[in-house]
This record gives sequence, C-alpha cells and structure tokens, in this order.
Amino acid sequence: MAQQHLDPTDPMAGTVTGDALAGYLRAQATEFLRALRMHRETGGGTAGGGSEESVDAARALRRSARRISASLHTFRPLLDTDWSEAIRPELAWLSGTLAMEHAYAARLERLLLALHRLSGAAVLPAQTGAAGVSGASRSAGGAAGSGSTDASTGSRGPGAGPQKGEPAEAGPPAHPAATPERGNLTVGAAKAGALLERQLTLARTRAHSTALQALGSSRFHAVADNIAVLASEVPLTPAAATADLRPLAAAAEERLTDAVTALPLVTAGHPYNAEALIHGLSPDPAPHPQDAPWHQVRLLLRLHRYAREVLHGDSGPVDVRLLATGQSLNRHRDASEAAAAAAQAARTPRIAPATAYALGVLHADQRHEVEAARFAFQQSWQRQTVGTP
Repeated sequence: MAQQHLDPTDPMAGTVTGDALAGYLRAQATEFLRALRMHRETGGGTAGGGSEESVDAARALRRSARRISASLHTFRPLLDTDWSEAIRPELAWLSGTLAMEHAYAARLERLLLALHRLSGAAVLPAQTGAAGVSGASRSAGGAAGSGSTDASTGSRGPGAGPQKGEPAEAGPPAHPAATPERGNLTVGAAKAGALLERQLTLARTRAHSTALQALGSSRFHAVADNIAVLASEVPLTPAAATADLRPLAAAAEERLTDAVTALPLVTAGHPYNAEALIHGLSPDPAPHPQDAPWHQVRLLLRLHRYAREVLHGDSGPVDVRLLATGQSLNRHRDASEAAAAAAQAARTPRIAPATAYALGVLHADQRHEVEAARFAFQQSWQRQTVGTP
C-alpha cells in the first residue's frame, strides 16, 4: 500500500537545515523559562496557588516541555546523543506530573455532566468549572443522604493530558460558574456523582501535591538548568549544519501512517458498531487493550505535528484536517479514561445497587463516546486520504 502523506505540498524551498531546529528549540526553551517565571510570580509554587494565571503558566510549561521532548525524539540523529537521551525522560516526567491535576479535574467535570445528560436534567451552557464541579458534587452528597448509605471511599481514581495549530485540551474552563441543577437526579445518579467527586477530588489533591513537590525538587531544578542552557546553546552535531531535516520529519509521518493503517478503521467507519463495548464486563480492571493502539496514534500524531512546526515555523500552513483528527483522538483519550474512572468507582465495596447501576450506565455511555471519537477520526482521516494526490 502506497504511503499517504498528510502534507502533500512542501512550501519550504530548498533544504531545511539544523539551524531551523536550533531556532525552534531555543524558542521553546525561552517559552519554558517565561512560563516558569510566570508560575512563580502568580503563586503557583505554593500550596494555595491555584489562580487562573498559575494554571495557564503550568499549561505553558507542559506545552514547551512536550515540544522540546518531541523534537529531541524526532531529530535525535542531529543532536548530542548523551545530552538528548538524558533530558528526554526528565521532560516526559515533568509534563506527565503537571498534567495529572488538570486531567482529574476535566475527568470529574466530564462525568458529572454526563450524569446530568443521562438523567434528563437540564444542563446550563458550558460554564461549569473546577469550583463549580465541587459545589455540584457537595449538593449531590446532600441529595444522596436521603437514600441508602454508600461506603465513603478515599481510593484514588485511575491514573491519567496552545500554540498555533494545536488542538485545544479538553478540560474545565478557567472561570468557575454556575453548575447544573442536581435536584432532578435520581438518588442513584446523585450518589454516583458524590462518589466520583470524593474519589477524583482526592486524586486531584494528591496530584496537586505531587506537582508542588516536583516543582520544588532538585530533579526539576536540574531540568530547568538544562532548559536555560538550551535557550542559548543547542547541542547539535557537526553534521547538523548541512543536514536536511525533512527526511527525519517524513519518517515521523510514515510511523504515524503505519500506525493508522493497523487500526480497525473499517469497523470504526460504521456508526454504532459496539466495538468499544467489547470487554466491558471483563473482570480485569486494566484499561481496555483495544484503546492502546489509538492512544499510540495520538502520540505519533503529536510528534508529526511538532515536526511540521520545526520545518515550517510560525508562518507555516495550518492543516485543519490534522487538527480534526487530533481533536478526535483527544476525545477518545478523555472518554476512555472517564469510563475507567466510572468502572473504578463501581468496584467500591458496599455501594447501593442504584449507585452501581448509575455508574454502569455512565461507563457504557463513555465507551459509546470512545466509539464516536473513533468514528469521527475515521471520517477525518479518510477525507484527507481521498484528497491526497
């Protein structure tokens, strides 16, 4: 099967040399240091730091760390091997640690809104936020108190996450506001919401503490020192001055294309195929094995997108089809993790049957969302393939 490239035209004339890579890495390192300074100035390094500015700064830190790590991976033959292999795992650790708190907050909001939708309760326009979710969950706990008693749990939920052309991350908006009415929820749905709030809020609190500890650790300071050096000096190999970046970027695109080819796109192209519900009653609490290839494609798509940024810079074209597939895979990841959180909550000992039933319906709903995201990805990918000469 012939390889299909997402970007059939290359607006860059001539060879794209290591100078472009060095400029990109310096720019991302500068963004990292700017975000770090903003995070410290807005109180993000304290236990009470949770302002909108500190949240934005943490997100900017993650964005820069991801881009630097991805570039070191894609263009590693042109960089000092010892240096790049040492810093890449540290950047992955930092990005993953900072993403956890946001992921738990977004997961809780997604599940509570799904509970309202499934219960037929009126949901206000998209104004819910992290603070609003907590308030809604406390209301759910009050409503649940009138029914049978569920076991309160402190168990941790399942673990988990823009610049130009980057798909927006799903999650709660920065401004907390009014939350949906919970009085219309059944006792089972209200108690399910309260249980999810307890588990995911505890997990979010722990993730916040872990992030604070990470940002104050010697390990993080070593990463920041390396990024500070990178902002002024990029450790390229001597051959990078004349080497062409495009073959390495094309290799990243081919890895993406091969991974997509291995996906069951024929099945995903049929709506309501119920493929995402297979293994739904498996006793194994591990994530669905069928989700892993889709998550891998999401990561490869991100590598490909960042490689395009290196080649084309800020003036390069924005591939809207690439954005559409990226958004579909983000939805797939979010729904998959939300379904796992609902299943984890349903395994809580001594919960009432009505609560377990509500969590089961919620799990099935999120697995249907997984299927819908796969269908949307298949439609976007097939459209761009047909349009490729």
